[in-house]
Amino acid sequence: MTQNIAFIGGGNMASAIIGGLLKQGMTADQILVVEPFDEARSKLKDLFGIAALSAPDASLARAGLVVWAVKPQTFKDAALQTKAHTADALHLSVAAGIRSDSIAAWLGSERIIRCMPNTPALIGKGITALVARDSVTAADRQWAGEVIATTGQFLWLEREEQLDAVTAISGSGPAYMFYFMEAMTAAGAEMGLPAEQAYQLAVATFIGAGELARASTESPEVLRQRVTSKGGTTYAAITSMDDSGIKSSFAKALHAARDRAKEMGDEFGKA
Repeated sequence: MTQNIAFIGGGNMASAIIGGLLKQGMTADQILVVEPFDEARSKLKDLFGIAALSAPDASLARAGLVVWAVKPQTFKDAALQTKAHTADALHLSVAAGIRSDSIAAWLGSERIIRCMPNTPALIGKGITALVARDSVTAADRQWAGEVIATTGQFLWLEREEQLDAVTAISGSGPAYMFYFMEAMTAAGAEMGLPAEQAYQLAVATFIGAGELARASTESPEVLRQRVTSKGGTTYAAITSMDDSGIKSSFAKALHAARDRAKEMGDEFGKA
């Protein structure tokens, strides 16, 4: 945490990591952001007191680590504009779908780590999977892990193609949880509860169930069965969902997310 870090892109995920780094003792003058949008640059300066550039320049050469927090469709152009200033840096990409082969070709560097975080990183409760190219050293991996740890938990993958599945499970996963919270809130209101109370119940239930699962050594199937007495209310709900094919539909949705991650690599990762 003694070296300088640059961020290409200053959106939510960059802000989550920057906030975590500052809490861990990094100073604002160790962090530099390239962000083309005026409003986003102003927000970064107001929140963190860090320097934010509208375009890459030679000051990026001071960064030992460059975090790529750009949209997949803009990655190539950003990389080509930046490569002249970041030849000696370790590169950490949080962009969905863009494969390290493409990043290496655009940047002319093999020191590349890809990762897939999720939005709970904004409050330090994220989960991130990382995968490194062969040229990444043990020290590089340690540094990347220390940076990502400021946003929550992390794990290392063995193969890069596994990152598409991570994107489907945890990268997009918070949206699935919110989707079910929406449904529970709406159903609660239909059944006579004030919407605010129905939402409070839904959120607390997701948090509590997640914490119970994390604290337990039992599988989700066993935990579900412990709540599901045959002929009871939970049994009625689970039976209704099974009859509607919700589990298989949900699995199909996850496969669709994984497939889209692959497509994005093909679509936006062309040399």
